[in-house]
Amino acid sequence: MPYTVQTTALPGVLLLTPKVFGDERGFFFESFNQQDFEEATGLNVTFVQDNHSRSAKHVLRGLHFQAQHPQGKLVRVTAGEVFDVAVDVRPGSATFGRWAGHHLSEHNKQQLWVPPGFAHGFVVLSDVAEFLYKTTDYYYPAFEKSLYWADPAIGIKWPMTDQPLLSIKDQADQALSLQQLKAEQEQAANNKT
Repeated sequence: MPYTVQTTALPGVLLLTPKVFGDERGFFFESFNQQDFEEATGLNVTFVQDNHSRSAKHVLRGLHFQAQHPQGKLVRVTAGEVFDVAVDVRPGSATFGRWAGHHLSEHNKQQLWVPPGFAHGFVVLSDVAEFLYKTTDYYYPAFEKSLYWADPAIGIKWPMTDQPLLSIKDQADQALSLQQLKAEQEQAANNKT
């Protein structure tokens, strides 16, 4: 089987390690094969979009999610290293607000499956990192939300000592706290009844 799959601290979030063939000439591996992915993970998902970002050291992207049209993501790093994080933001989930984090790098070639309903983000640990990910739904800017990366209610242990470089939407005054998100979700549920 081309993937070794490990569970994480969050049910549904999976760490995949591909089988790499290497010798003195270099290496080869299949970064994605639908049939092998389904067999290894037990998931039957369709990917509709591939994204590629390049970020400098200390850049923190996230924690992003779509309130409607939630995206599942299969993420990996092709250059450099990041600390990658998933946070459960599914309404009513027993693990709501909990997180799992893993180092992804060009060297370990690991991939993280982040299911729909999870916020996702990463911080760059190397001088630069190239980050690729497949998504199960399209990007809808109107539904994108950002959860505050340093919310003490979540308590992510980011492996960095310097302040991260953030986009405007990821800064504290623009991003939601876990408490604000939960209140929004409860309001939306009440509006449905």
